[in-house]
Amino acid sequence: MKLRQNVRHFAFKQALTAPVVGEKVTEKLVDLHVDVFGKKAADGRREEREPHMEAFFDCTFDTYVSALEAGFTEAEAREITHIQANFDFYNHGWTEMMEFPVDELEEHYERYRRFFETHGITIADPLGDFRNREIPDAASTPERLDDPEHPHAEGGFADDVYIEDDSGEITRGGADPEEVAE
Repeated sequence: MKLRQNVRHFAFKQALTAPVVGEKVTEKLVDLHVDVFGKKAADGRREEREPHMEAFFDCTFDTYVSALEAGFTEAEAREITHIQANFDFYNHGWTEMMEFPVDELEEHYERYRRFFETHGITIADPLGDFRNREIPDAASTPERLDDPEHPHAEGGFADDVYIEDDSGEITRGGADPEEVAE
């Protein structure tokens, strides 16, 4: 998957893993993600999806911290959470919100299979053990799976995490904070 990465991502990583500020940072990041993905929702669907996305994304921040603790890089940990979200979008038929095409679901799962299996994450149950709260139901559009449209998806990046920096350069794998700051 192709992700953007800059020094803010490392600042968020530090804040999310800090005892006191972590909860507030999580709230802000959940709001940010709901806004970003809400804008990608089909016309007239954003409002009905937001409560679901808010609860779902809140759970994925526990996944992020767990992935970091398991030794994944910041970019890999973030990618894992984005893959979870894309599994959820797929399950709901929200293909217009997906970041990679539906035919790459299995490839993305396979790359992190060991982590996903350890935590009970599947394509059908994208939160697995990280479901720490009730996730509100949201209307599905399964008919979109018959002929999926992916206006925000970028295919061809299923074999590794790819990072696009602020200058638009794309590299394979994550970067250290010093490399990102340059």
